[in-house]
Amino acid sequence: MTANIRTMVACPTCRKPVAWIAAETFKPFCSERCKLIDLGDWATEAHKIPGPPLLDEDDENSDFESY
Repeated sequence: MTANIRTMVACPTCRKPVAWIAAETFKPFCSERCKLIDLGDWATEAHKIPGPPLLDEDDENSDFESY
């Protein structure tokens, strides 16, 4: 006997349960709205990956084509 068990994940934005199936086009998000909220958080640097900065403050204004 095979059980039809769906894996459920919590939407990272609103915590609503989302089935991990191909039909869920926005997974792991529950909707396009939650997906865009998360994208905006990355764009405004509300989400960050810890670690040292990749550029020095002096490098931010330099011309990268000179490298």
